[in-house]
Parts: sequence; structure tokens; C-alpha cells
Amino acid sequence: MTHIGTQYIEAERLILRRFELSDAPAMFENWASDGEVTKYLTWPTHSDVSVTERVVREWAGRYSEKDFYQWAIVLKENGPEPIGSISVVEWARNGNVPEIGYCMGRRWWRRGIMSEALGAVLDFLFDRVGVERIVARHDVNNPHSGGVMVKCGMIFDGVRKKAGQNNQGVVDMACYTLSASDR
Repeated sequence: MTHIGTQYIEAERLILRRFELSDAPAMFENWASDGEVTKYLTWPTHSDVSVTERVVREWAGRYSEKDFYQWAIVLKENGPEPIGSISVVEWARNGNVPEIGYCMGRRWWRRGIMSEALGAVLDFLFDRVGVERIVARHDVNNPHSGGVMVKCGMIFDGVRKKAGQNNQGVVDMACYTLSASDR
């Protein structure tokens, strides 16, 4: 495995790119300020664009780290405005197994966009970084997130009771995995 950091990825309808400071207003407007989007996330709904600016500034400062992977999801038909994000939220097992997390504005839900983004990130991590296994998980009360994982070939690995904490409190987590050999 060779870390190469967040790189530009182009998919059929999407561009996955690094966040820029100028993306903060769109991130705030499109998803970070929406309680329905952040309902099952581990970070609180942003109350003000200054919170989003601080987050984007932190991400931008970390792009020099080779094991930092944080992408803005951009629909080609919409121009440069980000509609969501996808990232490696954690490195498990001595830094060898990435856990993927994602979110996107409600206006773009149920159009296959997140499945396309996740598929592109899975390919990137397997083919370019050389990981052997990738995991993802979701609150059991958010089954659409699991649908994205299944659509991308991830395999259900079970439910872990009280294994996560998000804006709903301590929750049961449905876990998924994909190994390079299962692709």
C-alpha cells in the first residue's frame, strides 16, 4: 500500500476533487446546514457558514498529508459547486483498512450519485493506493446508506449493537466490507 493523498477523480457524471476555501458557502447551503442530511452523521448540523469555513480550512490544511483522503463531490452538469463529500473517515487495523464515510445534499438523493462516487473511491483506493480491504458502516435507521454500499459490491458483515455514536445518540451500526479479492 502506498498513500498518495487526495487526488482528482473523474467518473461518468462526477468529479471528485479537493475542497477549496471558496467551497464553504456551497457546502453550508447544500448539506452542512440541513438537519435531515446530518441526522445520522457524527458531526452536528452547521449553525453558521463560519463553522463550515473552519472545517474546509482544516481539510485544506491537511491535503499535504499522504494518508488524508477527503473529496468534494461535484456534478459535471452543475459546474464547480460541490453537492456532497466522501472521505476516509478512519484508518483501522494499524492504518491498513480505510473506513469510508459520505454525505450529500437532499436535492441529489436517490439519483445514483453517491453510488457513483463511492464506486470511484473504492476503485481509487484498491487500484491506486493498493489497500486490501475497505469498510463502511451506517446507523441501522439509515438503510439508504447501506443500499449505496450494496450497490457498489460491498458485503454486509453484520450489525454491531451500540457500536456508534451520531446525532441520534449511541446507535446500532450495520457494517459492510469489500476485499480486493472480492471485486
